[in-house]
Amino acid sequence: MPDDARSAADWTAAFAARLGLEPPTPDVVDTLLDLAGVAAHASERTAAPIACWLVGQASVSPAAALDLAREI
Repeated sequence: MPDDARSAADWTAAFAARLGLEPPTPDVVDTLLDLAGVAAHASERTAAPIACWLVGQASVSPAAALDLAREI
């Protein structure tokens, strides 16, 4: 990682601020990463970011979405 690179938490916080949102809590981050892992291992890796995008579009909690993803 370059010396001037931000941590994932710092980058996410800055991105959230630009979107006018609060950054996700550590628990939400862990759940989204679990969701991404389920999607990536059950399909092609590109399903992971798309699954996370769908969570936001559906206004479903990450935990509920993770439960749904595990059913597929």
